[in-house]
Amino acid sequence: MAREFGRSQRVASEMQKELAAILQRDVHDARLGFVTINDVELTRDLAIAKVYFTVLNGDDASKQAHVGILNDMAPFIRHELAKRMRLRHISELHFLYDHSLDNGMRVEALLQDIHKTQQDD
Repeated sequence: MAREFGRSQRVASEMQKELAAILQRDVHDARLGFVTINDVELTRDLAIAKVYFTVLNGDDASKQAHVGILNDMAPFIRHELAKRMRLRHISELHFLYDHSLDNGMRVEALLQDIHKTQQDD
């Protein structure tokens, strides 16, 4: 019987929790707003981690700025992550903005517009 969750999924879940804690407690950068870690995808060999995040109340320029800031801070964040996780090698971190929340809000607005036009008819 195969395991329900593989090692990379378990490590990714733990990494997501630790990254959220690091960004909340250890990163003191005034340029960063309220950053939420939505998902971590690890390669099968755990060498590279794609970290998907969102920012509260950010425009497109702000979102791109956050991607740059977090990727510039990746070595520091990776060092802090190494202190907290018991792994022989810590994954290389690549921060990517997660557009799924924005897309969901846009779809919700479209559905509400359709609902309003149907009620008006």
